[in-house]
Amino acid sequence: MKQLWTPWRIQYILAPKPDSCVFCLPASTYEDEERLVLQRGKYAFVIMNKFPYNNGHLMICPFRHTMELADLATEERHEMIDLMQSCTKILKVHFLCEGINVGLNQGQAAGAGIREHLHFHLVPRWNGDSSFLAVFDEMRTIPEYLTQTYTSLKPYFT
Repeated sequence: MKQLWTPWRIQYILAPKPDSCVFCLPASTYEDEERLVLQRGKYAFVIMNKFPYNNGHLMICPFRHTMELADLATEERHEMIDLMQSCTKILKVHFLCEGINVGLNQGQAAGAGIREHLHFHLVPRWNGDSSFLAVFDEMRTIPEYLTQTYTSLKPYFT
């Protein structure tokens, strides 16, 4: 039997699950570091994925609770694209990534884990980053703790 030790996940497993949407942020920025919010705009924000596909996996979310891309106002769409553009620049500078997957899974049938609140994914990629672990064992390695990644990325967003 194979074992992959991920002791940091016990906090999530044992923690009470929120009844509210995880992407609906309070007006106060008091919880931003704990929630891994890197930047707040007027209509949207940048947050790190707590369960990343790769190191530096970011998400762009509108503040407004909506699940449909077609329901976004022009201002929301424009700010989200502007945030995606600045995030791609930051990821390339900080992580020296060779590519970035940008995606939206709209609806449960499309693979949205949190379908109730629209969010775009930005996943840094490197040539050869799908190592033998992902190919043969359906496993990925994340080389840095989320809190370390947050601390190193935060200065780019201020």
